Amino acid sequence: MGKLQDFQKLVIANASHVKGLKAGDVAPDFTLPNAFGKMISLSEVVKSSHVILKFYRGEWCPICNLDLRAIQASLPQIKALGAVVLAISPQKPDDALTLTEKNHLDFEVLSDADQQVIKDYRLQFDPGIGYHKRRDLTLLNADGSKTLPVPATFIINRQRIITTAHVEANYTERMLPSEIIKTLLDEKHKT
Repeated sequence: MGKLQDFQKLVIANASHVKGLKAGDVAPDFTLPNAFGKMISLSEVVKSSHVILKFYRGEWCPICNLDLRAIQASLPQIKALGAVVLAISPQKPDDALTLTEKNHLDFEVLSDADQQVIKDYRLQFDPGIGYHKRRDLTLLNADGSKTLPVPATFIINRQRIITTAHVEANYTERMLPSEIIKTLLDEKHKT
């Protein structure tokens, strides 16, 4: 267990400089393929709903799978509050399909194959040489790169403004579905 904890600390330290976009920033638009190759555009989705934008490391990440399953379990409440979930990773659409099927997800899982959207949201980092010795990201990432996104959740309103940003270098800590729902409720009461 000690070696795993040391490894986690190293990855977290290498991501500690990544702050991501902030609440109040305009969410950069994107068009990415979903698990079935259909192109999904943020600017189209926000026309009819708020967007919960989740960046995750990949279908190989057990914590990411747990997080996305928790979102799936809360999806009826999220949808009832007028929001749609989009999840983005640097993997290929085939890997997004694997994740979607394995976790029975009913929301869009998108492939940012060249990590441009990950860069636009200021989430990209190199987890370090120690990490690369344990996991070959060049085999997992669509573009063959050795970088990852810091896991993040952004709540984006219909004007494409980020109203909430949760960017955490510690990849084991994610914005909980209950926090997302509370935020959506608070925003709904403000309008």
